[in-house]
Amino acid sequence: MTFTPWLIAIIVIGVAAVIIFSLSIRIVKQGTAVIVERLGKYHKTLGTGMRFIVPFIDRALPAISLKEQVADFKPQPVITKDNVTMQIDSVVFFQIVDPKLYTYGIERPMSAIENLTATTLRNIVGELELDETLSSRDTVNTKMREIIDTATDPWGIKVNRVELKNILPPAAIQESMEKQMRAERERRENILLAEGEKRSKILVAEGEKEAEILKAEARKIALLTEAEGQKQAIEKIVAAKPDAAYLTLQGYEALKALAEGEATKIIVPNDLANVSTLFTTIKETLGATSEKNTSKTKNKQK
Repeated sequence: MTFTPWLIAIIVIGVAAVIIFSLSIRIVKQGTAVIVERLGKYHKTLGTGMRFIVPFIDRALPAISLKEQVADFKPQPVITKDNVTMQIDSVVFFQIVDPKLYTYGIERPMSAIENLTATTLRNIVGELELDETLSSRDTVNTKMREIIDTATDPWGIKVNRVELKNILPPAAIQESMEKQMRAERERRENILLAEGEKRSKILVAEGEKEAEILKAEARKIALLTEAEGQKQAIEKIVAAKPDAAYLTLQGYEALKALAEGEATKIIVPNDLANVSTLFTTIKETLGATSEKNTSKTKNKQK
Protein backbone atom coordinates (compact mmCIF):
# COMPACT_ATOMS: atom_id res chain seq x y z
CA MET A 1 0.00 0.00 0.00
CA THR A 2 1.41 3.33 -1.04
CA PHE A 3 1.03 6.31 1.34
CA THR A 4 0.49 9.53 -0.55
CA PRO A 5 1.34 12.83 1.02
CA TRP A 6 -2.38 13.58 1.40
CA LEU A 7 -3.01 10.32 3.27
CA ILE A 8 -0.07 10.94 5.57
CA ALA A 9 -1.31 14.45 6.30
CA ILE A 10 -4.79 13.17 7.13
CA ILE A 11 -3.39 10.52 9.48
CA VAL A 12 -1.19 13.07 11.25
CA ILE A 13 -4.06 15.50 11.61
CA GLY A 14 -6.31 12.74 12.96
CA VAL A 15 -3.76 11.61 15.54
CA ALA A 16 -3.17 15.21 16.60
CA ALA A 17 -6.89 15.78 16.91
CA VAL A 18 -7.27 12.71 19.14
CA ILE A 19 -4.40 13.81 21.35
CA ILE A 20 -5.71 17.36 21.61
CA PHE A 21 -9.22 16.12 22.38
CA SER A 22 -7.96 13.81 25.11
CA LEU A 23 -5.91 16.58 26.62
CA SER A 24 -8.88 18.93 26.64
CA ILE A 25 -11.14 16.60 28.64
CA ARG A 26 -11.09 16.41 32.44
CA ILE A 27 -13.32 14.06 34.47
CA VAL A 28 -13.95 15.51 37.94
CA LYS A 29 -15.16 12.94 40.50
CA GLN A 30 -17.92 13.49 43.03
CA GLY A 31 -16.75 15.29 46.18
CA THR A 32 -13.70 16.83 44.50
CA ALA A 33 -12.79 20.02 42.68
CA VAL A 34 -10.04 20.90 40.17
CA ILE A 35 -8.27 24.26 39.88
CA VAL A 36 -7.43 25.37 36.31
CA GLU A 37 -4.64 27.83 35.62
CA ARG A 38 -4.31 29.62 32.30
CA LEU A 39 -0.79 30.70 31.50
CA GLY A 40 0.18 30.40 35.18
CA LYS A 41 -2.77 32.40 36.49
CA TYR A 42 -5.93 31.17 38.19
CA HIS A 43 -8.63 30.69 35.57
CA LYS A 44 -11.52 28.69 37.06
CA THR A 45 -12.59 25.84 39.33
CA LEU A 46 -13.99 22.72 37.72
CA GLY A 47 -16.95 21.06 39.40
CA THR A 48 -18.12 17.43 39.26
CA GLY A 49 -18.57 15.85 35.81
CA MET A 50 -16.86 16.03 32.40
CA ARG A 51 -15.17 19.37 31.80
CA PHE A 52 -13.14 20.87 28.94
CA ILE A 53 -9.98 22.97 29.03
CA VAL A 54 -7.73 24.44 26.36
CA PRO A 55 -4.71 22.15 25.83
CA PHE A 56 -1.22 23.61 26.20
CA ILE A 57 -2.72 26.85 27.54
CA ASP A 58 -4.72 25.66 30.53
CA ARG A 59 -3.23 23.47 33.23
CA ALA A 60 -5.36 21.41 35.62
CA LEU A 61 -3.97 21.03 39.14
CA PRO A 62 -4.44 17.82 41.17
CA ALA A 63 -7.99 17.26 42.42
CA ILE A 64 -8.88 18.64 45.85
CA SER A 65 -11.17 16.63 48.16
CA LEU A 66 -14.20 18.52 49.46
CA LYS A 67 -15.18 15.82 51.94
CA GLU A 68 -14.71 16.22 55.70
CA GLN A 69 -11.23 15.15 56.70
CA VAL A 70 -9.60 14.13 59.98
CA ALA A 71 -6.17 15.30 61.08
CA ASP A 72 -4.75 13.34 64.03
CA PHE A 73 -1.76 15.19 65.43
CA LYS A 74 0.91 13.68 67.65
CA PRO A 75 1.06 14.54 71.39
CA GLN A 76 2.29 18.01 72.26
CA PRO A 77 4.02 19.02 75.52
CA VAL A 78 1.82 21.57 77.31
CA ILE A 79 2.46 23.44 80.59
CA THR A 80 -0.51 24.29 82.80
CA LYS A 81 -0.94 27.38 84.95
CA ASP A 82 0.34 25.52 88.01
CA ASN A 83 3.51 24.45 86.12
CA VAL A 84 2.58 20.84 85.36
CA THR A 85 3.92 19.54 82.04
CA MET A 86 1.77 16.97 80.30
CA GLN A 87 1.30 15.47 76.86
CA ILE A 88 -1.91 16.23 74.94
CA ASP A 89 -2.77 14.99 71.48
CA SER A 90 -5.66 16.46 69.52
CA VAL A 91 -7.87 15.57 66.57
CA VAL A 92 -9.17 18.18 64.13
CA PHE A 93 -12.17 17.59 61.84
CA PHE A 94 -12.13 20.03 58.92
CA GLN A 95 -13.48 20.52 55.42
CA ILE A 96 -12.23 22.48 52.40
CA VAL A 97 -14.99 24.89 51.41
CA ASP A 98 -13.06 27.09 48.94
CA PRO A 99 -10.57 25.24 46.70
CA LYS A 100 -9.13 28.50 45.36
CA LEU A 101 -8.27 29.87 48.83
CA TYR A 102 -6.97 26.46 49.87
CA THR A 103 -4.64 26.39 46.84
CA TYR A 104 -3.38 29.95 46.98
CA GLY A 105 -4.05 30.98 50.62
CA ILE A 106 -1.12 29.31 52.39
CA GLU A 107 1.78 27.02 51.66
CA ARG A 108 1.41 23.48 53.07
CA PRO A 109 -2.03 23.93 54.67
CA MET A 110 -1.88 20.70 56.73
CA SER A 111 1.38 21.69 58.38
CA ALA A 112 -0.11 25.11 59.08
CA ILE A 113 -3.18 23.54 60.77
CA GLU A 114 -0.96 21.31 62.91
CA ASN A 115 1.19 24.20 64.13
CA LEU A 116 -1.85 26.40 64.70
CA THR A 117 -3.51 23.64 66.75
CA ALA A 118 -0.39 23.16 68.89
CA THR A 119 0.07 26.86 69.66
CA THR A 120 -3.64 27.37 70.39
CA LEU A 121 -3.65 24.38 72.74
CA ARG A 122 -0.65 25.71 74.65
CA ASN A 123 -2.26 29.15 75.02
CA ILE A 124 -5.56 27.80 76.33
CA VAL A 125 -4.15 25.16 78.68
CA GLY A 126 -1.55 27.64 79.95
CA GLU A 127 -4.41 29.62 81.50
CA LEU A 128 -5.85 26.58 83.33
CA GLU A 129 -4.64 24.57 86.27
CA LEU A 130 -4.26 20.80 86.09
CA ASP A 131 -7.63 19.96 87.66
CA GLU A 132 -9.42 22.46 85.39
CA THR A 133 -7.73 21.00 82.33
CA LEU A 134 -8.80 17.47 83.20
CA SER A 135 -12.38 18.47 83.98
CA SER A 136 -12.92 21.08 81.24
CA ARG A 137 -12.33 19.19 78.01
CA ASP A 138 -15.52 20.49 76.43
CA THR A 139 -14.55 24.08 77.20
CA VAL A 140 -11.06 23.62 75.76
CA ASN A 141 -12.48 21.90 72.65
CA THR A 142 -14.95 24.73 72.04
CA LYS A 143 -12.36 27.48 72.44
CA MET A 144 -9.89 25.72 70.16
CA ARG A 145 -12.49 25.16 67.46
CA GLU A 146 -13.52 28.83 67.48
CA ILE A 147 -9.93 30.11 67.33
CA ILE A 148 -8.72 27.67 64.67
CA ASP A 149 -11.84 28.09 62.54
CA THR A 150 -11.41 31.87 62.51
CA ALA A 151 -7.71 31.58 61.66
CA THR A 152 -8.30 29.14 58.78
CA ASP A 153 -11.06 31.12 57.06
CA PRO A 154 -8.54 32.85 54.72
CA TRP A 155 -7.27 29.37 53.74
CA GLY A 156 -10.68 28.18 52.57
CA ILE A 157 -10.92 25.66 55.43
CA LYS A 158 -13.89 25.15 57.74
CA VAL A 159 -13.03 23.55 61.12
CA ASN A 160 -16.05 21.57 62.34
CA ARG A 161 -14.75 20.00 65.55
CA VAL A 162 -11.62 19.82 67.69
CA GLU A 163 -11.22 17.03 70.24
CA LEU A 164 -8.57 16.38 72.89
CA LYS A 165 -7.97 12.67 72.46
CA ASN A 166 -5.54 11.97 75.33
CA ILE A 167 -4.31 13.98 78.30
CA LEU A 168 -1.28 12.35 79.90
CA PRO A 169 -0.01 13.96 83.14
CA PRO A 170 3.40 12.95 84.56
CA ALA A 171 3.67 9.50 86.15
CA ALA A 172 3.97 10.89 89.70
CA ILE A 173 0.79 12.93 89.31
CA GLN A 174 -1.05 9.97 87.79
CA GLU A 175 -0.10 7.84 90.81
CA SER A 176 -1.25 10.59 93.19
CA MET A 177 -4.54 10.91 91.35
CA GLU A 178 -5.11 7.15 91.51
CA LYS A 179 -4.49 7.16 95.29
CA GLN A 180 -6.91 10.03 95.68
CA MET A 181 -9.57 8.21 93.68
CA ARG A 182 -9.09 5.04 95.73
CA ALA A 183 -9.43 7.02 98.95
CA GLU A 184 -12.59 8.66 97.65
CA ARG A 185 -14.10 5.30 96.70
CA GLU A 186 -13.27 3.88 100.15
CA ARG A 187 -14.82 6.92 101.83
CA ARG A 188 -18.04 6.50 99.87
CA GLU A 189 -18.10 2.79 100.66
CA ASN A 190 -17.72 3.48 104.40
CA ILE A 191 -20.51 6.06 104.26
CA LEU A 192 -22.82 3.59 102.55
CA LEU A 193 -22.03 0.89 105.11
CA ALA A 194 -22.65 3.29 108.00
CA GLU A 195 -25.93 4.44 106.48
CA GLY A 196 -27.02 0.82 106.03
CA GLU A 197 -26.18 -0.08 109.63
CA LYS A 198 -27.97 3.02 110.90
CA ARG A 199 -31.05 2.19 108.88
CA SER A 200 -31.02 -1.38 110.12
CA LYS A 201 -30.92 -0.29 113.77
CA ILE A 202 -33.73 2.19 113.19
CA LEU A 203 -35.91 -0.49 111.64
CA VAL A 204 -35.23 -2.91 114.53
CA ALA A 205 -36.06 -0.21 117.10
CA GLU A 206 -39.26 0.72 115.28
CA GLY A 207 -40.26 -2.95 115.16
CA GLU A 208 -39.71 -3.38 118.90
CA LYS A 209 -41.64 -0.20 119.58
CA GLU A 210 -44.61 -1.33 117.50
CA ALA A 211 -44.54 -4.73 119.21
CA GLU A 212 -44.70 -3.12 122.68
CA ILE A 213 -47.53 -0.87 121.55
CA LEU A 214 -49.49 -3.84 120.25
CA LYS A 215 -48.91 -5.76 123.51
CA ALA A 216 -50.12 -2.77 125.55
CA GLU A 217 -53.18 -2.40 123.34
CA ALA A 218 -53.96 -6.11 123.80
CA ARG A 219 -53.66 -5.84 127.59
CA LYS A 220 -55.85 -2.75 127.57
CA ILE A 221 -58.56 -4.46 125.56
CA ALA A 222 -58.46 -7.53 127.83
CA LEU A 223 -58.83 -5.46 131.00
CA LEU A 224 -61.62 -3.35 129.53
CA THR A 225 -63.42 -6.48 128.39
CA GLU A 226 -63.10 -8.05 131.83
CA ALA A 227 -64.36 -4.91 133.57
CA GLU A 228 -67.25 -4.62 131.13
CA GLY A 229 -68.17 -8.28 131.76
CA GLN A 230 -68.20 -7.77 135.52
CA LYS A 231 -70.31 -4.65 135.12
CA GLN A 232 -72.83 -6.47 132.95
CA ALA A 233 -72.94 -9.43 135.41
CA ILE A 234 -73.79 -7.12 138.32
CA GLU A 235 -76.43 -5.37 136.27
CA LYS A 236 -78.02 -8.70 135.37
CA ILE A 237 -78.00 -9.85 139.01
CA VAL A 238 -79.66 -6.63 140.12
CA ALA A 239 -82.22 -6.79 137.32
CA ALA A 240 -83.08 -10.44 138.07
CA LYS A 241 -83.97 -9.70 141.77
CA PRO A 242 -82.58 -13.00 143.11
CA ASP A 243 -84.02 -14.60 146.28
CA ALA A 244 -82.18 -14.79 149.61
CA ALA A 245 -80.97 -18.33 149.18
CA TYR A 246 -79.32 -17.63 145.84
CA LEU A 247 -77.69 -14.44 147.14
CA THR A 248 -76.44 -16.28 150.19
CA LEU A 249 -74.88 -18.97 148.05
CA GLN A 250 -73.31 -16.42 145.70
CA GLY A 251 -72.08 -14.45 148.71
CA TYR A 252 -70.17 -17.48 149.92
CA GLU A 253 -68.69 -17.97 146.43
CA ALA A 254 -67.72 -14.28 146.22
CA LEU A 255 -66.05 -14.36 149.61
CA LYS A 256 -64.15 -17.46 148.61
CA ALA A 257 -62.96 -15.77 145.36
CA LEU A 258 -61.96 -12.61 147.22
CA ALA A 259 -60.03 -14.61 149.75
CA GLU A 260 -58.07 -16.30 146.99
CA GLY A 261 -57.62 -13.09 144.94
CA GLU A 262 -55.65 -9.85 145.24
CA ALA A 263 -58.36 -7.70 146.86
CA THR A 264 -57.07 -5.57 149.70
CA LYS A 265 -60.50 -4.65 151.13
CA ILE A 266 -62.98 -7.31 152.27
CA ILE A 267 -66.20 -6.28 154.03
CA VAL A 268 -67.80 -9.18 155.91
CA PRO A 269 -71.37 -8.48 157.12
CA ASN A 270 -72.46 -9.68 160.53
CA ASP A 271 -75.45 -11.53 159.22
CA LEU A 272 -74.80 -13.32 155.90
CA ALA A 273 -78.38 -14.38 155.90
CA ASN A 274 -79.40 -10.77 155.55
CA VAL A 275 -80.01 -10.54 151.81
CA SER A 276 -79.71 -6.79 151.47
CA THR A 277 -76.48 -6.70 153.48
CA LEU A 278 -74.94 -9.51 151.41
CA PHE A 279 -75.91 -7.87 148.16
CA THR A 280 -74.38 -4.59 149.28
CA THR A 281 -71.22 -6.43 150.26
CA ILE A 282 -70.96 -8.07 146.85
CA LYS A 283 -71.56 -4.76 145.04
CA GLU A 284 -68.92 -2.88 147.03
CA THR A 285 -66.37 -5.64 146.66
CA LEU A 286 -66.85 -6.06 142.92
CA GLY A 287 -66.93 -2.28 142.51
CA ALA A 288 -63.62 -1.95 144.30
CA THR A 289 -62.11 -4.69 142.14
CA SER A 290 -63.42 -3.01 139.01
CA GLU A 291 -61.93 0.35 140.05
CA LYS A 292 -58.58 -1.35 140.71
CA ASN A 293 -58.57 -3.01 137.32
CA THR A 294 -59.48 0.30 135.67
CA SER A 295 -56.66 2.07 137.57
CA LYS A 296 -54.16 -0.60 136.43
CA THR A 297 -55.28 -0.14 132.84
CA LYS A 298 -54.77 3.65 133.00
CA ASN A 299 -51.32 3.25 134.54
CA LYS A 300 -50.25 0.83 131.82
CA GLN A 301 -51.57 3.17 129.16
CA LYS A 302 -49.45 5.99 130.59
